[in-house]
Amino acid sequence: MNDLQGKVAVVTGASRGIGEASARALDSIGAQVVLTGRTVEDLERVAEELSNSPVIIPADLAQAGAGTELADRILNEVEGVDVLVNNAGIPMRRLPEKLTEAEIDLVFAINVRSLLTLSIALADSMKARGGGSIINVSSVASVRGPGARVAYAGTKGAVDAMTRALASDWGPDGIRVNSIAPGLIATAIWEESRNTIPGLIEEMEGQIALKRWGFGDDIADVVAFFASDASKYVTGETLVVDGGLARVSASASPQVLPELIE
Repeated sequence: MNDLQGKVAVVTGASRGIGEASARALDSIGAQVVLTGRTVEDLERVAEELSNSPVIIPADLAQAGAGTELADRILNEVEGVDVLVNNAGIPMRRLPEKLTEAEIDLVFAINVRSLLTLSIALADSMKARGGGSIINVSSVASVRGPGARVAYAGTKGAVDAMTRALASDWGPDGIRVNSIAPGLIATAIWEESRNTIPGLIEEMEGQIALKRWGFGDDIADVVAFFASDASKYVTGETLVVDGGLARVSASASPQVLPELIE
Protein backbone atom coordinates (compact mmCIF):
# COMPACT_ATOMS: atom_id res chain seq x y z
CA MET A 1 0.00 0.00 0.00
CA ASN A 2 3.04 2.25 0.28
CA ASP A 3 3.91 1.95 -3.40
CA LEU A 4 4.37 5.34 -5.12
CA GLN A 5 5.66 4.02 -8.42
CA GLY A 6 4.86 6.49 -11.20
CA LYS A 7 3.99 9.27 -8.75
CA VAL A 8 5.61 12.69 -8.50
CA ALA A 9 6.25 14.14 -5.05
CA VAL A 10 7.38 17.69 -4.25
CA VAL A 11 9.27 18.30 -1.00
CA THR A 12 10.01 21.85 0.09
CA GLY A 13 12.91 22.48 2.45
CA ALA A 14 14.42 19.26 1.13
CA SER A 15 18.07 20.14 1.67
CA ARG A 16 18.32 18.82 5.24
CA GLY A 17 16.49 17.56 8.31
CA ILE A 18 12.89 16.45 7.98
CA GLY A 19 12.73 17.50 4.32
CA GLU A 20 15.77 15.45 3.39
CA ALA A 21 14.52 12.42 5.29
CA SER A 22 11.09 12.77 3.65
CA ALA A 23 12.61 12.97 0.18
CA ARG A 24 14.59 9.81 0.82
CA ALA A 25 11.54 7.98 2.17
CA LEU A 26 9.35 8.91 -0.80
CA ASP A 27 12.08 7.96 -3.26
CA SER A 28 12.50 4.60 -1.54
CA ILE A 29 8.88 3.69 -2.27
CA GLY A 30 9.05 4.69 -5.91
CA ALA A 31 8.22 8.39 -6.23
CA GLN A 32 10.05 10.80 -8.44
CA VAL A 33 10.95 13.57 -6.02
CA VAL A 34 11.17 17.27 -6.82
CA LEU A 35 13.58 18.78 -4.31
CA THR A 36 13.24 22.46 -3.47
CA GLY A 37 15.16 24.61 -1.02
CA ARG A 38 17.59 27.49 -0.76
CA THR A 39 20.95 25.69 -0.73
CA VAL A 40 21.80 24.18 -4.11
CA GLU A 41 24.80 22.23 -2.84
CA ASP A 42 22.71 20.44 -0.23
CA LEU A 43 19.93 19.70 -2.72
CA GLU A 44 22.51 18.20 -5.06
CA ARG A 45 23.92 16.10 -2.22
CA VAL A 46 20.48 14.67 -1.47
CA ALA A 47 19.65 14.13 -5.15
CA GLU A 48 22.84 12.15 -5.76
CA GLU A 49 21.56 9.41 -3.49
CA LEU A 50 18.02 9.19 -4.91
CA SER A 51 17.07 6.59 -7.49
CA ASN A 52 14.07 7.89 -9.42
CA SER A 53 15.27 10.81 -11.57
CA PRO A 54 15.05 13.52 -8.89
CA VAL A 55 14.55 17.13 -9.97
CA ILE A 56 16.22 20.08 -8.24
CA ILE A 57 14.51 23.49 -8.17
CA PRO A 58 16.15 26.05 -5.88
CA ALA A 59 13.67 28.44 -4.25
CA ASP A 60 13.46 31.08 -1.53
CA LEU A 61 9.89 31.27 -0.28
CA ALA A 62 10.18 34.49 1.71
CA GLN A 63 9.15 36.85 -1.08
CA ALA A 64 5.58 37.65 -2.12
CA GLY A 65 4.57 35.49 -5.06
CA ALA A 66 7.27 32.90 -4.37
CA GLY A 67 4.86 30.00 -3.85
CA THR A 68 3.03 30.58 -7.11
CA GLU A 69 6.29 31.09 -8.99
CA LEU A 70 7.71 27.86 -7.60
CA ALA A 71 4.62 25.95 -8.71
CA ASP A 72 5.05 27.28 -12.26
CA ARG A 73 8.67 26.16 -12.30
CA ILE A 74 7.74 22.72 -10.98
CA LEU A 75 5.09 22.22 -13.66
CA ASN A 76 7.61 23.20 -16.31
CA GLU A 77 9.78 20.28 -15.19
CA VAL A 78 7.18 17.55 -14.53
CA GLU A 79 3.81 16.76 -16.06
CA GLY A 80 1.96 16.94 -12.76
CA VAL A 81 2.18 16.43 -9.03
CA ASP A 82 0.65 13.70 -6.88
CA VAL A 83 2.18 14.49 -3.47
CA LEU A 84 3.19 17.80 -1.91
CA VAL A 85 5.16 17.92 1.33
CA ASN A 86 5.08 21.48 2.66
CA ASN A 87 8.09 21.26 4.94
CA ALA A 88 9.90 24.57 4.37
CA GLY A 89 9.77 26.82 7.40
CA ILE A 90 11.80 28.91 9.79
CA PRO A 91 11.82 29.07 13.60
CA MET A 92 11.28 32.30 15.51
CA ARG A 93 12.42 32.38 19.15
CA ARG A 94 11.50 35.74 20.64
CA LEU A 95 9.77 36.99 23.73
CA PRO A 96 6.60 38.82 22.68
CA GLU A 97 8.05 42.17 23.79
CA LYS A 98 11.09 41.64 21.55
CA LEU A 99 9.23 40.77 18.34
CA THR A 100 9.34 43.24 15.48
CA GLU A 101 6.77 43.55 12.70
CA ALA A 102 9.44 42.58 10.19
CA GLU A 103 10.11 39.33 12.06
CA ILE A 104 6.41 38.55 12.30
CA ASP A 105 5.95 39.20 8.59
CA LEU A 106 8.93 36.97 7.71
CA VAL A 107 7.85 33.95 9.71
CA PHE A 108 4.26 34.16 8.44
CA ALA A 109 5.44 34.68 4.85
CA ILE A 110 7.46 31.49 4.82
CA ASN A 111 5.52 29.24 7.19
CA VAL A 112 1.99 30.22 6.12
CA ARG A 113 1.67 32.30 2.95
CA SER A 114 4.07 30.32 0.75
CA LEU A 115 2.61 27.02 1.97
CA LEU A 116 -0.90 28.09 1.01
CA THR A 117 -0.03 29.68 -2.33
CA LEU A 118 2.09 26.72 -3.42
CA SER A 119 -0.70 24.31 -2.48
CA ILE A 120 -3.28 26.35 -4.39
CA ALA A 121 -1.07 26.62 -7.46
CA LEU A 122 -0.46 22.85 -7.59
CA ALA A 123 -4.01 21.75 -6.76
CA ASP A 124 -5.28 21.81 -10.35
CA SER A 125 -2.45 19.49 -11.36
CA MET A 126 -3.49 17.05 -8.65
CA LYS A 127 -7.14 17.26 -9.66
CA ALA A 128 -6.19 16.49 -13.27
CA ARG A 129 -4.36 13.36 -12.10
CA GLY A 130 -7.36 12.12 -10.11
CA GLY A 131 -6.38 13.43 -6.71
CA GLY A 132 -3.36 13.50 -4.47
CA SER A 133 -1.99 14.08 -1.01
CA ILE A 134 -0.81 17.31 0.60
CA ILE A 135 1.21 16.90 3.79
CA ASN A 136 1.87 20.02 5.84
CA VAL A 137 4.65 19.96 8.41
CA SER A 138 3.32 21.78 11.44
CA SER A 139 4.78 21.62 14.96
CA VAL A 140 3.99 20.51 18.48
CA ALA A 141 4.08 24.27 19.15
CA SER A 142 0.60 24.44 17.64
CA VAL A 143 -0.86 22.37 20.47
CA ARG A 144 1.50 22.89 23.42
CA GLY A 145 1.92 26.66 23.92
CA PRO A 146 5.71 27.01 24.20
CA GLY A 147 7.31 30.08 25.76
CA ALA A 148 9.05 32.67 23.58
CA ARG A 149 7.49 31.17 20.45
CA VAL A 150 4.29 33.17 19.99
CA ALA A 151 4.88 34.10 16.32
CA TYR A 152 6.13 30.63 15.41
CA ALA A 153 3.31 28.91 17.29
CA GLY A 154 0.85 31.20 15.53
CA THR A 155 2.10 30.11 12.12
CA LYS A 156 1.81 26.44 13.01
CA GLY A 157 -1.68 26.91 14.42
CA ALA A 158 -2.57 28.53 11.10
CA VAL A 159 -1.09 25.56 9.22
CA ASP A 160 -3.27 23.12 11.13
CA ALA A 161 -6.38 25.26 10.58
CA MET A 162 -5.65 25.59 6.86
CA THR A 163 -5.12 21.84 6.68
CA ARG A 164 -8.68 21.21 7.85
CA ALA A 165 -10.17 23.90 5.59
CA LEU A 166 -8.35 22.67 2.48
CA ALA A 167 -9.37 19.10 3.27
CA SER A 168 -12.96 20.30 3.14
CA ASP A 169 -12.49 22.27 -0.07
CA TRP A 170 -10.60 19.63 -2.01
CA GLY A 171 -11.99 16.38 -0.61
CA PRO A 172 -14.51 16.09 -3.48
CA ASP A 173 -11.57 16.28 -5.91
CA GLY A 174 -9.78 13.37 -4.28
CA ILE A 175 -7.10 15.52 -2.64
CA ARG A 176 -6.34 14.56 0.94
CA VAL A 177 -4.77 17.22 3.18
CA ASN A 178 -3.16 16.32 6.50
CA SER A 179 -0.54 17.81 8.77
CA ILE A 180 2.21 16.39 10.96
CA ALA A 181 3.17 18.12 14.21
CA PRO A 182 6.71 17.05 15.10
CA GLY A 183 8.02 17.39 18.62
CA LEU A 184 11.69 17.63 19.56
CA ILE A 185 13.52 16.51 16.43
CA ALA A 186 17.31 16.43 16.41
CA THR A 187 17.79 18.51 13.26
CA ALA A 188 20.18 21.35 12.45
CA ILE A 189 17.95 23.86 14.27
CA TRP A 190 18.87 22.19 17.57
CA GLU A 191 22.45 21.18 16.72
CA GLU A 192 24.27 24.10 18.36
CA SER A 193 22.17 23.98 21.51
CA ARG A 194 22.55 20.21 21.84
CA ASN A 195 26.32 20.54 21.54
CA THR A 196 26.86 23.58 23.77
CA ILE A 197 24.26 23.58 26.55
CA PRO A 198 25.20 21.08 29.27
CA GLY A 199 22.38 18.76 30.23
CA LEU A 200 19.97 20.02 27.55
CA ILE A 201 19.61 16.67 25.83
CA GLU A 202 18.86 14.82 29.05
CA GLU A 203 16.57 17.54 30.41
CA MET A 204 14.42 17.57 27.30
CA GLU A 205 14.36 13.78 27.09
CA GLY A 206 12.96 13.76 30.59
CA GLN A 207 9.85 15.57 29.32
CA ILE A 208 9.19 12.94 26.64
CA ALA A 209 7.28 9.77 27.43
CA LEU A 210 9.46 7.67 25.11
CA LYS A 211 12.60 9.22 26.67
CA ARG A 212 14.36 10.12 23.46
CA TRP A 213 14.54 12.90 20.90
CA GLY A 214 13.03 12.27 17.51
CA PHE A 215 14.94 12.12 14.24
CA GLY A 216 14.09 12.97 10.67
CA ASP A 217 13.23 9.36 9.88
CA ASP A 218 10.56 9.35 12.60
CA ILE A 219 8.70 12.06 10.70
CA ALA A 220 9.54 10.73 7.22
CA ASP A 221 7.81 7.43 8.03
CA VAL A 222 4.60 9.35 8.72
CA VAL A 223 5.07 11.41 5.55
CA ALA A 224 5.24 8.16 3.56
CA PHE A 225 2.07 6.95 5.30
CA PHE A 226 0.13 10.11 4.38
CA ALA A 227 1.53 10.10 0.84
CA SER A 228 0.43 6.55 0.12
CA ASP A 229 -2.82 4.62 -0.09
CA ALA A 230 -2.18 3.38 3.45
CA SER A 231 -3.97 6.57 4.53
CA LYS A 232 -6.49 6.69 1.71
CA TYR A 233 -9.42 7.40 4.07
CA VAL A 234 -7.64 9.98 6.23
CA THR A 235 -7.92 13.71 5.62
CA GLY A 236 -8.07 16.90 7.65
CA GLU A 237 -6.03 15.38 10.46
CA THR A 238 -3.09 16.71 12.46
CA LEU A 239 -0.96 13.85 13.73
CA VAL A 240 1.30 14.79 16.62
CA VAL A 241 4.57 12.88 16.32
CA ASP A 242 6.45 13.80 19.48
CA GLY A 243 7.11 10.70 21.55
CA GLY A 244 4.42 11.82 23.97
CA LEU A 245 5.76 15.31 24.68
CA ALA A 246 2.57 17.33 24.31
CA ARG A 247 -0.18 15.13 25.68
CA VAL A 248 1.42 12.52 27.91
CA SER A 249 2.61 13.22 31.44
CA ALA A 250 6.33 12.57 31.73
CA SER A 251 9.21 13.50 33.99
CA ALA A 252 12.90 12.76 34.24
CA SER A 253 12.29 10.23 37.02
CA PRO A 254 9.15 8.30 38.01
CA GLN A 255 6.95 10.05 40.52
CA VAL A 256 6.62 8.31 43.88
CA LEU A 257 3.24 9.16 45.32
CA PRO A 258 2.12 8.22 48.86
CA GLU A 259 -0.54 5.85 47.62
CA LEU A 260 2.09 3.94 45.61
CA ILE A 261 4.34 3.26 48.59
CA GLU A 262 3.74 -0.11 50.16
